[in-house]
Amino acid sequence: MAAMNDQGQVHYRCDGAVAHIVFDRPAARNAMTWAMYEGLAAACRQAAADGARVAVFRGAGGKAFIAGTDIAQFQSFNGGEDGIAYERKVSAYLGCVENLPMPTLAVVEGWAIGGGLAIAAVCDLRIATPGTRFGVPIARTVGNCLSIENIALLNAVFGVSRVKKMLLLAENLGTDDALAAGFLSEVVVPDQLDARIAELCARLADNAPITMRVTKEAIRRLMQAGMPDGEDLVRETYASHDFKEGVAAFVAKRPPAWSGT
Repeated sequence: MAAMNDQGQVHYRCDGAVAHIVFDRPAARNAMTWAMYEGLAAACRQAAADGARVAVFRGAGGKAFIAGTDIAQFQSFNGGEDGIAYERKVSAYLGCVENLPMPTLAVVEGWAIGGGLAIAAVCDLRIATPGTRFGVPIARTVGNCLSIENIALLNAVFGVSRVKKMLLLAENLGTDDALAAGFLSEVVVPDQLDARIAELCARLADNAPITMRVTKEAIRRLMQAGMPDGEDLVRETYASHDFKEGVAAFVAKRPPAWSGT
């Protein structure tokens, strides 16, 4: 299955016990369009329907996992409520991955930025190739914000200090930081990557599926317990002049002129 061709594609195939989901828009570093998010949701539904024992997520081209959401889609936003709707919509798509009953593996090559980092973060396990970078540099690019749920997720998988480094300094982290934080299981050189994916999938497919499913659900419930409301923060950011300036500057390929309003 695939999303609309001019908007990128999300490919799905199931080889035995393993579902493979591939984000295919390499000319834009696999930046996600709404059509691709819909393709992701459809692929997740199909993986569950097929009874896959493992699901693998990977970007096409070997240069990027996903380099965020396509910023051009923000040009139609008119205020804070558009930001609220956007964050809810993205959270629903992330939930399609997070709520899969089988173990999920993100294979990260090149860049995992913004929404791409969030998709990798909701997977259960992550491996990467050397030189891969992880970040959410919105403080120097678009001037939007993350939902409180996504910040909580990043805190859980990276730790507060590294998240502040990503969000306040707008600094992308490398594989050493990601390994030290426990975000990555391992770093694998490209010529050994396919073999390592096959090994991990075989091991996961051989484990007790109910044990893994209820363990995933227990961890999800613990992470979401007592989550505070943060829509006021999203509304303030997306209603700001700075957000409009950030989007306009990004599309025009010029530096943004932040005003703090």
